[in-house]
Amino acid sequence: MAIFLSRPNANTDQQEKPSTLGWLAIGALILFTTTCIIIGVGNIIRPAFPLVAFIVGVFLYWRYPLLYLGFTWWIWFLTPLVRRLVDYRSGWVDPNIILLAPFLVTLITGITFIKYLPRSYHMGGFPFVIAIFSVFYGFLVGLIYFDKILVIRTILDWLTPILFGFHLFVNWRNYLQYRCNIQNVFTWAVLITGIYGIFQYLIAPEWDKFWLIQTRLNTFGYPEPLGIRVWSTMNSPGPFALVIMAGLILLFSRQNFLRIFASVAGYLAFLLSMARAAWGGWLVGVVCLLTNLKPKLQMRLMVTILVMVLCVIPLANTKPFSEGISNRFRTFTNIEQDQSFSDRLNNYEKNINIALSKVFGNGIGGTWTIDRNGKLIQIVLDSGILDTFFALGWFGAIPYLGSILLIIYELLQGEEKRSDPFASASLSISIAIIFQLVFSSLMISLAGLVFWSFLGMGMAAKKYHKHQQFYLVKEQEKLM
Repeated sequence: MAIFLSRPNANTDQQEKPSTLGWLAIGALILFTTTCIIIGVGNIIRPAFPLVAFIVGVFLYWRYPLLYLGFTWWIWFLTPLVRRLVDYRSGWVDPNIILLAPFLVTLITGITFIKYLPRSYHMGGFPFVIAIFSVFYGFLVGLIYFDKILVIRTILDWLTPILFGFHLFVNWRNYLQYRCNIQNVFTWAVLITGIYGIFQYLIAPEWDKFWLIQTRLNTFGYPEPLGIRVWSTMNSPGPFALVIMAGLILLFSRQNFLRIFASVAGYLAFLLSMARAAWGGWLVGVVCLLTNLKPKLQMRLMVTILVMVLCVIPLANTKPFSEGISNRFRTFTNIEQDQSFSDRLNNYEKNINIALSKVFGNGIGGTWTIDRNGKLIQIVLDSGILDTFFALGWFGAIPYLGSILLIIYELLQGEEKRSDPFASASLSISIAIIFQLVFSSLMISLAGLVFWSFLGMGMAAKKYHKHQQFYLVKEQEKLM
């Protein structure tokens, strides 16, 4: 169980290694949650789960930083499943306070932001600060137009991913340990959530069917075996596909036996999510990864891709899986008649002027605006770019998006990515997500956590290798 969260390498300090006390805290949360679900006491678990998770997170943050990172990732991955199990056993409740748990655990990294803010400019973390203050600007504007509770809840979607990415960056001195931690977390995440996703597609467990019926989200498929668009343990196919996409790209930077099993389960579940934008993002990420590695590593990557293709294609073409996957792929050849694409294109054309019309923005917290007749109209934004301009306006969106471009520019300048497969994978994942921003708002919530985390790790890799090179030169000068 411990390896699911973290397996620090040999360089990890003794103080940072997971301890019995840390695992007792996590085990207590697991035991408490499982017991409440089995007994069916939803009125207890709903408020208690986010509170206990937050307390455990604070404890791990201060005592065991590496274990805190893994705990945070798994809270994001598993909390939606906990919510579905609780609702299935204790009755449907929406909105559900259980879903606050990942945000509260991640918000703890706000301590890091406050601590390092005065030094952020000299450390190279100023783009993160720009993005954070842009979000706070949208928060203040949102307080003018929308319900305060809704605005406070929505700022968690925007803010927590950037705080977590900033936390990863400023701890660049621990880059090797953090790199190992994230590789282990995503290897196990791809394996476990991939297997559950396949199970979800073949069996359609009752709690997932119950949730799908209650939400009436027809775009997620039908509540029956072989009818679900896989979202695994997460909240919807989109975020699940993005997590799996990132994990699959990250697996190319590893050389261990477990990645074969993780890749097979991950790719099959990835295809069953039917998330075409994520499929395209994966392709963009792999191409980016290939172009940024040394020739020797490029050859190794090509061999790995070939092995994965030989393992996955036969499975994807077997009877239970082939029909849904094939039908989804056919839409690429007839995209003009695809209803989903048409709806997305119509929404884009309809709302682009609304999203770009306000210099100061509408604020975060809602997707409503007032038309010329004074009536409230709801805006459906299927684009991260439009969503940013709608919420933050030109005044906030330019610095927010500019901060992302600044980080990408910095990552493209360094040579460390050619010899460090993880650094190259971090850049590739970030670019793959930017490619998908046209289709969805991937800079918030779980998708945003993935995005800003790999931006942060990419910057940490750059700073770590730069300092390693600096001290290497100094040592050589001493020997001369």
